[in-house]
Amino acid sequence: MTTDTNSPLTLPDGRPIPLMTGEERPMLESWLAFHRATLELKCAGLDDVQVRTASAEPSSLTPLGLVQHLAEVERNWFQRVAAGLDVPPVYGKGNGYVLDPGRGLDEALAVWRREITRGNEVCAGLSLDDTGRIADGPMAGLEVSLRWVYVHMIEEYARHNGHADILRERIDGVTGV
Repeated sequence: MTTDTNSPLTLPDGRPIPLMTGEERPMLESWLAFHRATLELKCAGLDDVQVRTASAEPSSLTPLGLVQHLAEVERNWFQRVAAGLDVPPVYGKGNGYVLDPGRGLDEALAVWRREITRGNEVCAGLSLDDTGRIADGPMAGLEVSLRWVYVHMIEEYARHNGHADILRERIDGVTGV
């Protein structure tokens, strides 16, 4: 564990250790950063065939599909809901799980990182109590706070990181947090 007081604490695998005390927003942001880094770690070292490998029939869930889906999730919750922007889906219709033979992991990770950066930018001036409206789906129209969005995003990543762990174990036997 890194203990340099000028930088965040990190685990041996490089992921940031979430804040355990302090102000609410930095704590929420640190937990989200931890889960984002976990997703990236789960995809590290996989080749193009492996990132397209589904866990087990009948599921078509793949590591590449998870990265694409989470790019969609980032755009939806931070840009569309919290910031109220009218932006289209990243990958067109659907939820990001559909794979394009021409799009590999490096491109999908770059898109995902871009969505994270843009979400951070548009939410930087918002308070945790600022609200937005869910754009579509079964809860369309409901008002949620930025705080709720952060909590939901942490939950979303935690769930999908569990999926990524199972996928990675199936692909090459690597497991872990």
